[in-house]
Amino acid sequence: MNVIIVGCGKVGYTLAETLSNEGHDITVVDSNPQKLEGLANSLDVQCVNGNGASYRVLAEAGVAQCDLVIAATSGDEVNMLCCLIARKAGHCRTIARVRNPDYYEDLKFIQGDLGFSMAINPEYSAAIACYHLIRTPGAVDLDPFAKGRAQIITMDLPQNSSWVGRSLMEVSKVSTVPFLLSIIVRNKTVLIPDGSTVLHGGDRISLILDMKNMGTMMREIGIHTRPIKSVLIIGGDTMGYYLARKLTEAHIKVKIIEPDRARCMELSDLLPRATIINGVPTDERLLLEEGISSTDAVCALLKSDVENIMIAVFASKRSSAKVITRINKATFGGVVNELPIGSVITPKSLTAENIIRYVRTMRRPHLDSDIEYVYQLAGGKVEAVSFLIKSACRLTETAIRDLPIKKGILISAIIRQNSVIIPSGQDRILPKDEVIIVTTRCGISDLSEIFKQ
Repeated sequence: MNVIIVGCGKVGYTLAETLSNEGHDITVVDSNPQKLEGLANSLDVQCVNGNGASYRVLAEAGVAQCDLVIAATSGDEVNMLCCLIARKAGHCRTIARVRNPDYYEDLKFIQGDLGFSMAINPEYSAAIACYHLIRTPGAVDLDPFAKGRAQIITMDLPQNSSWVGRSLMEVSKVSTVPFLLSIIVRNKTVLIPDGSTVLHGGDRISLILDMKNMGTMMREIGIHTRPIKSVLIIGGDTMGYYLARKLTEAHIKVKIIEPDRARCMELSDLLPRATIINGVPTDERLLLEEGISSTDAVCALLKSDVENIMIAVFASKRSSAKVITRINKATFGGVVNELPIGSVITPKSLTAENIIRYVRTMRRPHLDSDIEYVYQLAGGKVEAVSFLIKSACRLTETAIRDLPIKKGILISAIIRQNSVIIPSGQDRILPKDEVIIVTTRCGISDLSEIFKQ
């Protein structure tokens, strides 16, 4: 496909890199020639210098022959105007990044009546991811499928867990909960395990299971949690506001520390059920006075990655709270994974993930299946993809054990109506099923790609 990306920031770069690697023809538009020069030196993409909200610039970028325009600049108004012009000039599909809460309530109107194919709100998506982690205290990461009925839950295996030293086959036999262990991250190495794989204390494991069995699974693994009733949020910008609003609606006690006094006044009006504190977020004495040692969860959501990491490390050492850390630069991933900062949320990566899923869905008309979800796991080395089986096809003709599936691909779960099936070799996939695969072969957009030639 021909894709124009307007905006060469972190989101734009991630999208250009991923979509270029997946074989799409990419043109990037930005008004900063230095950014474009850096992009052109590292990626196989076309670059156009100019204002992406200008018809002339979009025409130069090839909007008339374009399949999709993604507007991902830092300005919501620029993104929306860019998409409107692209729709008129190129009759192509459009995706706009829209961040301002004032526009959030109007997203349905923006997406429908203005003809946008998708409107993405990075801060809201990240806040919802934080909220789900808070509601599942033992999880390091959560990726929902089938509207939350199934989850890939990532957690750290305790050193004293009864699973340690046992093979996956042994664990599966004694567990009272159906599950599939799809990924192990051990000493920076990603493993797709089989039945003989022995589990080690400290392994970061990703399980697929029915959401209703989450509590039982945690107890079997040896992760003991309690419901989170109080949350300390460090940073009251857009993401902090969205998270606080969601938490107070769930009757969870919320306290926000925000350095900007004017923003504190705004938050006091917007969040009457939250406690708003004006102060320096990295002041250790202030953090202790405001209860960082006794709160159930700490969310470091400032715009500064360094400050977020400092606060998260301090919280991990001074309390037993669940810690969630906002990291804005995805390139920090290899460093922060070794630090005691709890769960990491990267809004820009979540945005790119959502857009990539949409692009894969529209790559070509799928005869037998549609992509429902795409998640990048283990630092982008593994993907979990779910497909809705639309009709009878090669996948539905035989038992799973007899399917000629490529190495590095695991059929991990089947959602059939309201049931989550952890498949065995004799199970069959049926039309209307949602099928979840986990794979090290990133970029799969159709189920036909999982088969050997």
